[in-house]
Amino acid sequence: MTERTNRTVLLRGGNVHSPADPFATAMLVEGEQIAWVGSDGAAETYAATADEVIELAGALVTPAFVDAHVHATSAGLALTGLDLTDCRSLPEALRRIAEFAAATEGVLIGHGWDETKWPEGRPPTLAELDEACGGAPLYLSRTDVHSALASGALRSATEGLAEAAGYHPDGPLTKDAHHAVRQAALTRLTPAQRRAAQLATLTRAAQLGIGALHECSGPEIASEQDLAALLELAAETDGPEVFAYWGELAERGGVETARRLGAIGAGGDLFVDGALGSHTACLHTPYSDAEHTGTSYLTAEQVADHVTACTEAGLQAGFHAIGDAALAAVIDGVRTAADRLGLARVKALRHRVEHAEALDDKAVAAFAELGLTASVQPAFDAAWGGPEGMYVQRLGAERAAELNPFAAMLRAGVPLAFGSDAPVTPLDPWGSVRAAAFHQTLEHRISVRAAFAAHTRGGWRAIGRDQDGVLVPGAVASYAIWAADDLVVQAPDSRVAGWSTDPRSGTPGLPDLTPGEPLPQCLRTVVRGKTVFQR
Repeated sequence: MTERTNRTVLLRGGNVHSPADPFATAMLVEGEQIAWVGSDGAAETYAATADEVIELAGALVTPAFVDAHVHATSAGLALTGLDLTDCRSLPEALRRIAEFAAATEGVLIGHGWDETKWPEGRPPTLAELDEACGGAPLYLSRTDVHSALASGALRSATEGLAEAAGYHPDGPLTKDAHHAVRQAALTRLTPAQRRAAQLATLTRAAQLGIGALHECSGPEIASEQDLAALLELAAETDGPEVFAYWGELAERGGVETARRLGAIGAGGDLFVDGALGSHTACLHTPYSDAEHTGTSYLTAEQVADHVTACTEAGLQAGFHAIGDAALAAVIDGVRTAADRLGLARVKALRHRVEHAEALDDKAVAAFAELGLTASVQPAFDAAWGGPEGMYVQRLGAERAAELNPFAAMLRAGVPLAFGSDAPVTPLDPWGSVRAAAFHQTLEHRISVRAAFAAHTRGGWRAIGRDQDGVLVPGAVASYAIWAADDLVVQAPDSRVAGWSTDPRSGTPGLPDLTPGEPLPQCLRTVVRGKTVFQR
C-alpha cells in the first residue's frame, strides 16, 4: 500500500549523519521533507504526535546515495541474465554462455567479459562463440561496454555491419559496428523484458540505499522508447528517482529530443572517445600495447557548437571523455563556447564530463576554470588500477599512475559526482566510497568524508539541486538507514590509517571502510518520505 506523503515519522536512538548537528541521534520527517534533527531527549516532544516512530537501535542514518551514471536497462540485463564479470578464464566464459543459451529463448544478451583477466589473454573467436550459443543471436558487451562480441546469427541480422567502422570478421566489434549490433540486439527485447530489466536495476539500487539515479541514455546507447519506458516506470513505482540525460548533438536534434523525453540534459554518454580497455579512448601518444592512439568521435569545434546550443537553450551539456586527447578536445570546445557566450553564462549550466580519467594538472585547472562537473567512477581504479591492472597494460606504469586524480580535482575545486556506470561496474555505493578513499595510487586518495559527499550531495549538485543530499531541516527526505559498526572520523593527517573516534572532533562519523572491513548493510531506503526498501 502506498504511504501517505504527509505522514510524520520520527527516527530516534541512532546516529544521524547531519552537518546541522554532528551529535544528532534523532530526526523528524514531515511528508517529503526533513523537519528537524537533534537529540533523543528533544525528540520526546514529537513522539506522541508522530504517525510512526522508528527505533534505530544504534543504526546509522545518512542521506541516500546518488549514482550519477547508470544504464538501467543494460545493468538490469546483467543482473537478471548472463553476467561474465567474475569469469576467470575463456573456457569458463564459454561454459556459462552455453548454459545460458540452453535455458533462454530469443535474443541472448550478456555482459562483462574481460580478456585481460583471463590466462588465455584473448576473447572467444566467432566459431567458439557460435558453438557455445548454439547458433542463437547473442550480444556480449565487454566490461567497459565499448566493444562487444556478436554471434553469427546476430551479425547476419544487423544491416550493413560489414561496412561499418570497427567491424572485424572474427573478433570484437567496436565503433559503429558495435553500436549497430547493440541496437539490433536491444530492439529484439520485448517490452516485458525491458521492463523487467529496468525494474531489476531500480530494485537493486533501492536495496543499496540509492535514492536517485542519473540515466545516461542516447541514440548510440539505447533508444528513445527505452528511455521513455524507464522514466514512466520510475514515475509509477516506489523506488529511486531517475534523472535522464540524452547524449545526442544539438545539430542532430539532441536538445529538442532531450526536452521532448523529459531529460534534464543533452549529454551523458555523448561520446568524444571510447574506453581504455577496448583501445578506443583517444590519447595524445600511442597505447603501450597497440600502435595507435585510439578513436576520436567528436572534434573541439563540435563540442563548442554543442555547448553553445545547450547553453543558449538553458540545458546542461555533457560528454563522455576518458583519454587525454579527448579531454583536451572537450576543454578546448567548452572554452570556445565561453568565449562566444561569456564564461559566467557557460559556468552557470554546470556542464558535465563523464569519466574524465586522464587529467593532468593543466586539465584539472581548466575544469575548475570552466565550471565543469566531473562525473567519475572510483570503482574503475579498484577494477583496473594498480601495478598489475589493465591500465598498466594499456598505458604503462607512468601514465597509468596519473589516472583518476580525485585529490587534485578536489584541491582545485572541481565538483565531483560519483557513479558506477553500471553495468560497467556494479551498483555499489559504499564500495565506490572505499575505492576513492583507498585509491591504488596514493596521491589520488581523498578522505572518506569527501568521497561520501561526492556520492550523495555531489550527485544533487550535478543537476543543480544544491539544497539536497544532506540531512538538514528543509531538505528532501531521501535517506537510508544502515547497520554499521563503530563510526569513525578520518584523521586529517593521514589518508591510509589514522582513524579517529574522538567525538570532540565535532564531525559526523561514518563507517570504517578500511579494505577488509565489512561494508554497511542497508536496512531501509526512503525516497521523498516514502519507504522504497526495507530489510
